[in-house]
Amino acid sequence: MKLIIGNKNYSSWSLRAWLAAKQSGILFEELTVNIGGDDWQVAKRQSGEIMPSGKVPILWDGEVVVWDSLAILEYLADKVGRDRFWPKDDAARGMARAVVAEMHSSFRALRSELPMNVRARIEGHRVSEECKQDIVRVLQIWAEARARYGEGGPFLFGTFGAADVFFAPVVSRFVTYGIGVPGFAEAYMETMWEQEWMQAWINAAEDEEWTIEQYEVARRA
Repeated sequence: MKLIIGNKNYSSWSLRAWLAAKQSGILFEELTVNIGGDDWQVAKRQSGEIMPSGKVPILWDGEVVVWDSLAILEYLADKVGRDRFWPKDDAARGMARAVVAEMHSSFRALRSELPMNVRARIEGHRVSEECKQDIVRVLQIWAEARARYGEGGPFLFGTFGAADVFFAPVVSRFVTYGIGVPGFAEAYMETMWEQEWMQAWINAAEDEEWTIEQYEVARRA
């Protein structure tokens, strides 16, 4: 199995697929490409069979190719058992699916105004009212998941699963831009930041030499 991902410092969707692959327990080969480089633009134009969507992440499993982070997670869940990613309880699983889908399809202002940049620490970054609303909604989701289904551990639904995989880049964004959060959210963010796989990703991101200027604009804000 091979997972093609983008720059660990910037690629939020790659982080999700990588965490999902780690959670699956399946051994996989990791290929990291610089999505900001000229070689990547050439590769996108010339490698339709290798990268059908022209984007990362992409999972290859023999002759099977899967793109899109959520599709990758679901493919891996089918292979190893869905309980590894989703709560067993029907109500908890229903909410987990809903919040993962919402994270996958929404929060446009948060994504555009707070691009993932693991290495950066930015003070006094101003956000729009739409971005503030996105932040509030994230905190609502975290609060409800923790209050209703978090008794089994420190993650959103107790144990580490799909919801944590999909909100991991948001945790990184909140750390980068110094977003103020209430105590319960701070505790959750600390848990996520110190999680073994997250630490491995963070350390690798800090060691990367690639820089993508468009994602560094916030440093000058």
